[in-house]
Amino acid sequence: MSPRTRLGLVAFGLAGLAVLLVAACLRLPGFGGDSHPYGDRAVRESLARHTANTIASVNFDQRAFDTLGEMTILFAAVVGCVVLLRQTRDEHRARPRPADVAPPVRRYALIVLPIALVTGLYVIAHGQLSPGGGFQGGVVAATSLHLLYLGADYRALERVRPVGLYEVGDAVSASAYVVTGLAGLIGGTAFLANTLLPYGTFNTLSSGGTVPLLNAAIGMEVACAVVVLLARFLDQAVEIEEESGT
Repeated sequence: MSPRTRLGLVAFGLAGLAVLLVAACLRLPGFGGDSHPYGDRAVRESLARHTANTIASVNFDQRAFDTLGEMTILFAAVVGCVVLLRQTRDEHRARPRPADVAPPVRRYALIVLPIALVTGLYVIAHGQLSPGGGFQGGVVAATSLHLLYLGADYRALERVRPVGLYEVGDAVSASAYVVTGLAGLIGGTAFLANTLLPYGTFNTLSSGGTVPLLNAAIGMEVACAVVVLLARFLDQAVEIEEESGT
């Protein structure tokens, strides 16, 4: 394909995208209005299914299929990172040297680590009740483990971060999301339909039907994915070296 042909295809695609964006903007509700069709319906459906956090209802109930796509993108990114950053035959592992960490930094990191971990798990567990959820809580929980890298050294982080287990956890949690969706088909409804479990009492941990299950699956998947991603990049920066030693 010649450069001129490629440029023409790009221009055609951009023109089509511009037309779609203009058409979408022309049909937007009036700015500053006191109602929004989508927002009103989202809140109504959230309350009908006893989900206090409307955002969680949208992510894991009303548009749970979209969230499956987002999770798949993250899962594919992890798989690609593992494949591209794997240790090659012309590389070897060199044990990292003990780090010299200032005492204030060490104390701060070791104090904050359990607090950050509990906060991440709390955000995941209460995703259907309050702002936050699996995506946010998973990132917080995964990041908390890496405070060991700042407060101690890389060897301490490796002891609490068996990468193989987190890779399995990433795959299991992604599968759990899909299996929950398939359970709806088996039950005679639709894929990812929120009809499998009772909606429970509003504003409690057991409310929302399948929303807490899908939220927990996302939280585990995000946490494991972030740990694996950081592990691969840190391995390249700290342990893996070329045979020449450069």
